[in-house]
Amino acid sequence: MATKSKSAKGGTTARAQGGSSPSPGVEGLIAGGETLSVELKRDLNDTELVETVVCLANGGGGTLIIGVDDDGTVRGARPRHGKTTDPRRVEALVSNSTRPALGARAELEDVGGKLVLVLRVPPASIPTATAAGRYLRRALGGDGRPACVPMFVYEQGAHGLTQDPSSAVVTGATMKDLDPLEIHRFRRFARESGGRGDLALSELGDEDLCRALGGLDANGTVRGVRRLALLLFGREDALRRLVPTHETAWQVLEDERVLENDIQRVPLLRSFDELTQRFRARNRSVELVDLFRTEIPDFSEDAFREALANAMTHRDYSALGAIHVQWTLEGIRIDNPGGLPEGVRLDNLLVTPPRPRNPLLADAFKRAGLVERTGRGVDAIFYGQLRYGRAAPRYAATSASVSVVLPGGAANLELVRWVVSEGRAGRPWALPELLVLRACAEQRTLTTEEAALLLQSDPERARGVLARLVDAGVVEARGERRGRTYHLTSEMYRVLGNKSGYVRTRGFEPLQQEQMVLQFARQHGQITRRDAADLCRIAPSQASRLLAKLAARHPELRLEGERRGARYVWKGAPAGRGGK
Repeated sequence: MATKSKSAKGGTTARAQGGSSPSPGVEGLIAGGETLSVELKRDLNDTELVETVVCLANGGGGTLIIGVDDDGTVRGARPRHGKTTDPRRVEALVSNSTRPALGARAELEDVGGKLVLVLRVPPASIPTATAAGRYLRRALGGDGRPACVPMFVYEQGAHGLTQDPSSAVVTGATMKDLDPLEIHRFRRFARESGGRGDLALSELGDEDLCRALGGLDANGTVRGVRRLALLLFGREDALRRLVPTHETAWQVLEDERVLENDIQRVPLLRSFDELTQRFRARNRSVELVDLFRTEIPDFSEDAFREALANAMTHRDYSALGAIHVQWTLEGIRIDNPGGLPEGVRLDNLLVTPPRPRNPLLADAFKRAGLVERTGRGVDAIFYGQLRYGRAAPRYAATSASVSVVLPGGAANLELVRWVVSEGRAGRPWALPELLVLRACAEQRTLTTEEAALLLQSDPERARGVLARLVDAGVVEARGERRGRTYHLTSEMYRVLGNKSGYVRTRGFEPLQQEQMVLQFARQHGQITRRDAADLCRIAPSQASRLLAKLAARHPELRLEGERRGARYVWKGAPAGRGGK
């Protein structure tokens, strides 16, 4: 994140720094004091922060607020990265320092004019430790106050932590069932990941690497091989024998014709590698030539890789069926057996903490550097699509399967050019702003409530996103209170190559609206609120206020009836045209 950016009026916005108005509940959490799910701290170093996050996760999840005294006095959080705090770097710290990696969400929030650091910690589905091996849980201390205490092995089942399916020991499996070439593939991925992978693992021998990932049941000697190791490194014959439900399928469809259809039962890392190569071979691109050259692919590779990894780490390996990757004229569809994890719904995908069905497997993909280590993979899928001018991904789910479609089609190249130029100018736009911007471009106007649904958040956060876009001169507001709508500015319509779109969207000026309503009433003898709203392209509440204002100015226009039967009649209208 960058530092604060200046608005056109000389003020500041918190977009670049990551600050926002307080989410509903943050001030209430502070006022309520510390509980088993809320921890208030004036300050923590990195080690203490990670330990507190682990403590909350093993205790059922909760919220850590830094910059607040135990008594609720807001002090403000110190900058952790130079002159500011980057929430994304805090998330990366937590992910890199926990085993399995935790996907906590961090935000800077303004409380009483002071920024506090808020970490929302998901509940751990299996016992979670710091990278140094410390297991902690939330409990009442000896003084009756909430505290972080050591968590012992015999306590783990009592706290509702369930077994990871990928950690199950597979009867009959041995180290001979693992392919050394696949273990080497893991090392290669980690080394070539650009720093995203765990390089320390690439220096380990085969058995030690499997131990470090949690793939072996071992205490000195290997007592068993877990499903995790077989899925990652298993030989093909061992997978067919010991994990018979595991399959991946690649299909290319053109109308009713099947151009490619390949079903495999190979280790996940090899499957991920081969499917990525097939994707690259078919993924065409066009070139935008401006001051710089920008490649615009048919599909974002980052979005594809995250979606594929999600399918592999979230699928139910006890259920029959394959992970299907289908390339069609409409886009790319990825299906996996197994419904959404508990607590995850289609309407909270963007805001709920990650809950992988196979946490150790998800952790292995992160440590190989194949996916986002912060646990924000769904965000990456959405951002990858929008950044290249494509429609947002579409998710569907049943109790037995989950699917995601990456829509294809023509890209909005003018929007891409603008997003790229903004980034080069030091004004990168985050996913929430891109979602709202795309919606305004597609449906012309947007209300706060519609923006909240789009962002899968509350109206307060939606208003914050809209305000940042208004301050930046990207969108403008029209109307008041509940009748307020937002649309692109004339400059943005010009950027998008649609100069007349602003006039059609903006509608008519107040004086024009008044003249049109009066003319309609004279011609037809009467006018209703619905007539005025349709005529002037405004909300019904705005139409009501407009009619009341005109009736006060013009004695010829009088109100008759109430509520739904209300109408404004023009005095002296001919019989049958509204007059009595």
